[in-house]
Amino acid sequence: MGILDYLSDAFDFSSLRREKKFKRRNQLQTVEIKVKMDCEGCERRVRKSVESMRGVTRVEVNPKQHKLTVVGYVNPNKVLRRVRYRTGKKADFWPYVPYDLVDHPYVPGVYDKKAPSGYVRNTLGDPRIDSLARADSLEVKYTTAFSDENPNSCVVM
Repeated sequence: MGILDYLSDAFDFSSLRREKKFKRRNQLQTVEIKVKMDCEGCERRVRKSVESMRGVTRVEVNPKQHKLTVVGYVNPNKVLRRVRYRTGKKADFWPYVPYDLVDHPYVPGVYDKKAPSGYVRNTLGDPRIDSLARADSLEVKYTTAFSDENPNSCVVM
């Protein structure tokens, strides 16, 4: 019986059907992509390139800022590749953050003339510029001590 049990376990394919490989589901994400759009045809082509993707729930196109926003259960790299392939345009992830999120928005490398109004370049991941764009605690103390918003600031000023 030992040999027959071994052979039946070795050639048992019923366990393969039960053990389905479950794919990891993507989380709900907002993917922002910068794509140059000159006309309504470009706008329509960019929109249609990602609308039919599986998992996409909402697509917003802002042609003035050259920005495509995709919301859904998608992989950001796949969305970027699909936009590049379907439209034939140069596309990158949105490189800008709102002006208020950066401590020193006019540090070299952060300020970008091509950025839309109210936005500066995102330097949170760049180690060369990140140290310049962040204020140290001593600098923050001095700037807030003489600020108009601080009620305990120096009255002599």
